[in-house]
Amino acid sequence: MKIGVLGAGQLGQMLALSGYPLSNRFSFFDTTGSPSAEIGETLCDPSGDQLESFLSQVDLVTYEFEHLPLDLVKRVAERKALYPGVEALRVCQNREAEKALFDRLNIPVAAYRVVESAEQLAQACQVLMQQGAAAVVAKSITEGYDGKGQAVLKDPSEAETAWQQIGHSRLIVEAFVDFVREVSIIAVRGRQGDVVFYPLAENHHAEGILRYSLAPLPDVTDAVQHQAEAYIHKLLDSLDYVGVLTLELFQCADGRLLANEMAPRVHNSGHWTQNGSITSQFENHLRAIQGLPLGSTKALKPTCMINIIGQMGDTQHILALEGVHLHLYGKSERSGRKLGHINVVADDLTSLIKQVRLVSQHLPNAPEPKFTCVAV
Repeated sequence: MKIGVLGAGQLGQMLALSGYPLSNRFSFFDTTGSPSAEIGETLCDPSGDQLESFLSQVDLVTYEFEHLPLDLVKRVAERKALYPGVEALRVCQNREAEKALFDRLNIPVAAYRVVESAEQLAQACQVLMQQGAAAVVAKSITEGYDGKGQAVLKDPSEAETAWQQIGHSRLIVEAFVDFVREVSIIAVRGRQGDVVFYPLAENHHAEGILRYSLAPLPDVTDAVQHQAEAYIHKLLDSLDYVGVLTLELFQCADGRLLANEMAPRVHNSGHWTQNGSITSQFENHLRAIQGLPLGSTKALKPTCMINIIGQMGDTQHILALEGVHLHLYGKSERSGRKLGHINVVADDLTSLIKQVRLVSQHLPNAPEPKFTCVAV
């Protein structure tokens, strides 16, 4: 089957690498003007004028990131089978619509307000702090990712500066959650509504960018795993979703999970599945959109994904370490840029953390790896 991918970054490339053993072939449609996928065929067309030519080459279409022109995606859906659908993309492009969906499905979130001016931002900040929030996070309704379009406010007096810094006409303001850790769950829904779930992963960010994801977590109870599964299952069914969906969550000290945001695609926090699970998130996404049986999501061994950010590091020494798998994206070095990732696999958690720390020492500016499931 010939699969079209909207977007031409590393996620699309990893989809293609997983699809070739399934006899899939790939065409990428790039709207950014800076594609990085180096497999299959890439049509670079920021204007969208060549969309018909792209669609004539493929059997069905998926997308590898959500920051796509919605009108263009609607045109795709009129001509070809598109998975996930337009509604999933619309919701995930707009934090206000996303929060409204969470509320409608009774998926708990942090207290929030929507504001349209610096004055309203200051008022929302004051109200949320009076309700007990130590700080608030202001985010653009659209376009923000990897920490972009966000600001943390510790006092209402910071509202004007934050408003100017973010530079959007409409913001969502959330009470800062006093969480124990950030986790994510990845689920896959097939064309017939069949669903499988990966184990929860613990995620660590630095400067708004994911640096580490570890799974499976030895201290996650069945009740917490099932709660996360119930939340994401509601989203999958509500959106009549097909493919991989990711839900990022905060876990509080009492074990409660609060939804942060979702992503309608394969996800950075699921890269560990390439070497640590029976079926990777990439292969399962391709199985789902083609109507094939979904693969097992069982974890093989404790695994940690480490992002390579900005500088490549000493890959020769990294590859000499046991249990290390290197995945590079073919990108040049640049501050804040995701150049690749490393999956570290070990027989037990203690051995895994030891190897992760060794790897991090060979990556410039990598934060110290710390996980709540490991005693310091």
